[in-house]
Amino acid sequence: MLEEALVRGWENLVGRWGGPLGFRFLIQPAVAILFAIRAGMKDARQNEPPFLWAVLSNPGSRQERLRQVRKDVGTVFVVALILDSIYQVMVHAGIFTLELLITATVLALVPYLVSRGLVTRIARWAGVGKQPVHSTAHDEQTEK
Repeated sequence: MLEEALVRGWENLVGRWGGPLGFRFLIQPAVAILFAIRAGMKDARQNEPPFLWAVLSNPGSRQERLRQVRKDVGTVFVVALILDSIYQVMVHAGIFTLELLITATVLALVPYLVSRGLVTRIARWAGVGKQPVHSTAHDEQTEK
């Protein structure tokens, strides 16, 4: 039964690209990625580790990090749920909960989680978050 639901869900997800409300396959991941860029840059400026790595390896900061995800992509996730519910009622005359959750996760959470870590790594590589070393008058006098 679960396998049937997963197969049907995947087939319906792939088949939705050209159907009604197809625009959400571009808009929702784009919005999630924009939130991820903002959060990833903030992580880089604060010298935080990449997001997913920090969630998995540091239990002390896990709650705060997950709260950030809810804040950043919670609305995008809820909109994905609503739009997919509308789509399912229009096309299938019913709502399939597992498909609904899979679609919302693929459209909102996956792009956010992948992008945030990449943005943090790229920003660090580009020098964001590195503090420049400034010499002071005292340092210059002690060198002489």
